[in-house]
Amino acid sequence: MKTAKVLLALLVVASLTSCVSVRVVSDYDRQADFNEYRSFAFFKPGIDKAEISDLDKKRILRAIESELIAKGFAKSENPDVLISIFTKESQRVDVFNNWGFGGWWGPGWGAWGWGGGWWGPNVSTRTVGDLYIDVIDANQKELVWQGKGSGTLRNSSIEKKEERIKQFVNEIMKAYPPSAGGR
Repeated sequence: MKTAKVLLALLVVASLTSCVSVRVVSDYDRQADFNEYRSFAFFKPGIDKAEISDLDKKRILRAIESELIAKGFAKSENPDVLISIFTKESQRVDVFNNWGFGGWWGPGWGAWGWGGGWWGPNVSTRTVGDLYIDVIDANQKELVWQGKGSGTLRNSSIEKKEERIKQFVNEIMKAYPPSAGGR
């Protein structure tokens, strides 16, 4: 019985943390000297192509701007780098065939009992979103760094949505600039 409670607690913790986490990958041009980049501007043509609401675009851009300024960058009319974003959203369907042991409370038994049985398939869907942040050398007009964050999206209040966007951007921007040529 104690083992079952521990397993249940671990499953609950795992499911809660998997919903919160953002998986991040990044790639960069090893020839780029990231120490030369000190100012930024947003690349409007690229941002306009992102298939999300204008309000969410504003939230993402504010979060990126905040992260870059915290790293010592300045917003400029004549920037060293241009920042663009791209988004992708997909539905993920998880199907679990559950076979196992379950507990029950039986009338007249006066105690928990354990037994095996087929519980049948369990199907769940969730929305997974990808946010790409591109850093483009403004003089060369070439991509020098790209970060991608993937995670579960939730429909919730505006405050929680803004917090989730900040979390995505923060996790992605931890990898910028890359350590090989970073500050």
